[in-house]
Order: sequence, then C-alpha cells, then structure tokens
Amino acid sequence: MPMIQKPTLLLDKIKCRKNISAMVSKMIKNNVDFRPHFKTHQSLEIGRWFMESGIRKITVSSIEMAEYFSPEWNDITVAFPVNIREIETINKLAVTINLNLLVESSEAINFLKENLKSKAGFFIKIDVGNNRSGIHPSNTGLIDAILSISGFSDRLNFKGFLGHAGHTYKCKTRDEVTGIHNMSREVMAGLKNRYIQKYPDLKISLGDTPGCCIACDFTGIDELRPGNFVFYDLMQCRIGSCMVEQIAVALACPVVAIHKDRGEIVVYGGSVHFSTESLENEKEGTVYGRVAEIKENGWGQIIQGMYLKSLTQEHGIVSVPHSEILKYSIGDYLIILPVHSCITANSMKNYLTFDSEKISRM
Repeated sequence: MPMIQKPTLLLDKIKCRKNISAMVSKMIKNNVDFRPHFKTHQSLEIGRWFMESGIRKITVSSIEMAEYFSPEWNDITVAFPVNIREIETINKLAVTINLNLLVESSEAINFLKENLKSKAGFFIKIDVGNNRSGIHPSNTGLIDAILSISGFSDRLNFKGFLGHAGHTYKCKTRDEVTGIHNMSREVMAGLKNRYIQKYPDLKISLGDTPGCCIACDFTGIDELRPGNFVFYDLMQCRIGSCMVEQIAVALACPVVAIHKDRGEIVVYGGSVHFSTESLENEKEGTVYGRVAEIKENGWGQIIQGMYLKSLTQEHGIVSVPHSEILKYSIGDYLIILPVHSCITANSMKNYLTFDSEKISRM
C-alpha cells in the first residue's frame, strides 16, 4: 500500500477495469450502443481504459467536461440541459467534435437556431419519472414545437429522445429497479412510435447504473449511458447493482483520536472529502461510509459494526465495537468505502493506486 499522510482516494485498477469490461460485455450481449457517462471518474487516464474496451463515444454532464475530454474523444453528448450562456464554448467544440446537446424548451432550441455556427446534434430530454428535468412525455405539443423550430436550421440535427431514470437510486429492491426501468422503456417506446416515421434515425437513450446493472430487457433502447458502475459504492450495493467486492474506490483516512470509552475513532476525513450523502437503517441510524479490512494490495471485507456515523468539515467519527477498538492506534489509517463514489471522487480530485501511481482528473 502507498504511504498515507492525509485523506486519500484509493483506486483499485483491477476492480475498475473489471467493472468496465463487464458492462461493455452486457451492452454487446444486448445489442445496445454504449455511451458511458464520464461524470463519475472525470479522468482522461480512466477514459483510456474504456477506449481499450472498444468504446468510442461518451456522455458528460457539462460543457466544461466536454472540453476536458475533447482532445481524446470525438463523439460527446452533454447530458445536461443546454446552458445558452456557454454558446461561445459550444461553438468552439462543435467545430472540432461531434457534439450532442440536450434541449427541453422552445427558447433553448430557438437560441441554438439563431446562434449555433457549426453543426451539432441535439436530444430532447424526457422526464421518465425522476421529476428533476425534462419534458413530460404527454407534452407532445412542446416536443412538436422544438422539432418545428429546429427544422428551420441546417446546423441542428435531431438525434432522438434522452431520459434518465434517476429515481432508481431510491429503490431498495431489484424488483423496484426493474419496474422503473420497464416503465421508462415503455414511455420512450411510445414517443419513438409517434415520431419514427418522420425521423427514421431517431434514437432512444437511457442511462442509470441500477437499471443497466439489474435489468435484463433492453428492448426498444438504442443507447445506454450509465456512469457510476465504473467505481460503484455502498448505495449501489444497497440497491442491488453490485457486490461489495466490486467497489473500486475507497478513502484512506488517518486516525487522529481514539475514544475507547464511547467506542469511537476520530479520522481526518470529513464532509469536504466524503460529501454528506448517507444511508439510513434502523439499527445504526445514519451511515456515511463503512470501514473495510486493510490488505497488502487494497482492502477486503467490511468490518462488521465499524461505520462512519457523523461528519463535520474535516472530522469523521467512526463507530467501533469494543472488540475492535484496541486494534487501532493514533497514526494508523482506516479504509472507508463511500456511500456515493461520484461525489467523493469529485471532492478528492485525484486517485492513488496501490502501486503509488497518481491518476489525475478534471
């Protein structure tokens, strides 16, 4: 293991590459185009591991992220409602790559019609039940208006309908995830049937890690865009998307205080490192992370009864059974699996492998 001096995000390259390979194989098996979302890892180096698996097109969550990946990726979808204030950067990117934007209003498409200087694709964002953004699938009047406006531009290319079933993250069983996935498929199938005659090349694009991992039926879906699967986390374990053994990142946190009388260890690792994402259960209450066994080349199983129970900005308080607390000393470190790897990775900004290789990210 590398030397740990402060909160450090460890990356298990073997697990990460296996996660990538497994998802690529599933997409091939189901004859679905794979456009992985890179918002979880946000790393050119990790992106190259996808290239090695044959991936040639990606999803990102911002224009800035598209800029970061554009030197190495030529086909990028920005799966976030287009921010028209970034039109200058959008125009620069559209010259150099195949850029797809996301639209959910007549105002945005009209702005693009008037200000886009090069050709770009666009998807219409559909709310498949997440209730965060997107057009309700029954609002075909707005969809028709967007398509009508785009038809007056020789630079806008309608690519299809895009949805994100983010509400699968609230599921507690695999059956719940499958149900949401199938409902999303049905919603998008209805739109495809309505518009396919006029737009024979339109694609249906969906993307959420639980649905992509758990579901088996992808009928009617042309493209999938999961992202979290590259690392997984405790939230995905709870949902049923993965096993603990597949989690590919963990935070190494130095032990700075031990309170044996109350069964707690204080670690250098707080909300600025983990975020405030948590899981709840009746026995333990709030859980911000779980402690795993330290192994020579990584980490092993979760240690029962040891979990991150509270966070402040820099402090983390770990609940420790009295049978375990005598095993630790000031200056040791704990390896803690995150609840939500996307936010933890974004907080930490880079990765450290077991052979001390530092992998940077955006």
